[in-house]
Amino acid sequence: MLSRRQKHIFIKFFSMFSVVRGYNILIIVIAQYLVSIYIMAHDRPLKQVLFDANLFMLVLASAATIAGGYIINNFYDSEKDLINKPIKSRLDRLVSQNTKLSFYFVLNFSAVIMASYVSFNAVVFFSIYIFAIWFYSHKLKKLPFVGNLTSAILTITPFFAIFLYYKNFETVIFVHAIFLFLMISMRELTKDLENMKGDLLQNYQTIPIVYGEKVSKNMLTLLTLLTLIPTYLLLYRFEIGYMYLYFYSSTVLLLVFLLVLWKSKAKIHYLILHNILKFIIVSGVFCILLINVGLVLNRI
Repeated sequence: MLSRRQKHIFIKFFSMFSVVRGYNILIIVIAQYLVSIYIMAHDRPLKQVLFDANLFMLVLASAATIAGGYIINNFYDSEKDLINKPIKSRLDRLVSQNTKLSFYFVLNFSAVIMASYVSFNAVVFFSIYIFAIWFYSHKLKKLPFVGNLTSAILTITPFFAIFLYYKNFETVIFVHAIFLFLMISMRELTKDLENMKGDLLQNYQTIPIVYGEKVSKNMLTLLTLLTLIPTYLLLYRFEIGYMYLYFYSSTVLLLVFLLVLWKSKAKIHYLILHNILKFIIVSGVFCILLINVGLVLNRI
């Protein structure tokens, strides 16, 4: 049996894990390594990629920066989250705001230190990234279009760090990035539809609040159709191995998404749509393995 103090520590840890969304960070770390192995550095020996200290530091710096970003986002959205996510909000509030902010500064400082191991350019990159996340949470998040666009860019920025490190300019990488960017943009807009009640009460000028649900649905439909362009290119213009199964499946799911979208009227419907997009994005991370299922064995 756990003592009272141990239970208290465990609850605090679980609360902080919820604030920094540790599960999301784990997915991003896995994604960065899979992208490095299968896409960015596909021509290098596996051990060289896995045991690359510079890559490891970039991934850790990314994880620390993202965790800090979730904390500062949680800080600014605390009142809104009480309305939109009451259960999660109560769990997050088990850790004081002062503790969260202290941890925020420690994480960002650690990210810069880890980036300094790689290069001065990496320090500049993560310093700008940290500032951009804060500025988004403080100012840009409440603005229509600008907030959505900035959020999508910030989400894919950790992969841009890997891209700059390997300096791999193959066209297929940009096509993958466009697909991911469109999916994340759709997810951000769907979240806005899901969180309309809290956004309205807290005066967030999101697209659904300013322009209405119908315009938002039209935009989501357009974004869905745009995803077909990189999907087509990846299926018929590039060699992606068995990952074609993922893109065919994601296309089917997006058609389901559209059908549900135009029948959606309540928050629960938008939550379902959000989860469909989240499933497509997360499953895409692990489906990178399908690009070449024998790649790991061949490069050991």
